Amino acid sequence: MPVIVASKTRYSGTVTPSALGAETTVVEITGQTDDYIVEGYLDLSALASGDVLEVREYIAVDGVNYRILYRYSFSGAQSEPVLRLHAKTLLYSMKYKVTIVQTAGTLRSFPYGFLVEVLGTA
Repeated sequence: MPVIVASKTRYSGTVTPSALGAETTVVEITGQTDDYIVEGYLDLSALASGDVLEVREYIAVDGVNYRILYRYSFSGAQSEPVLRLHAKTLLYSMKYKVTIVQTAGTLRSFPYGFLVEVLGTA
């Protein structure tokens, strides 16, 4: 039985932290109809000298309790400013979330783009 992409949803926009030290959600994926793949990009080109940013990736394996999967830290201007959050294949009941926390510097805005592909069978 071949697996197909039954549907896809795009999430894109710009996220700005509300205050230094405040964890701000970039994207949160819940309630899929079948197993799914999620991946995305975050543009950190706005970071400048004195800025410190942490990007956190969470997964709720049990469908309820988010746990840290990865934590990325960035300081100052980035020579390679696009962060790729690689594809993860998740069960339909699992949740996925990406957040940012800017801990120093001037609050910046960060463009993002994520793609969710819900799987199905032909």
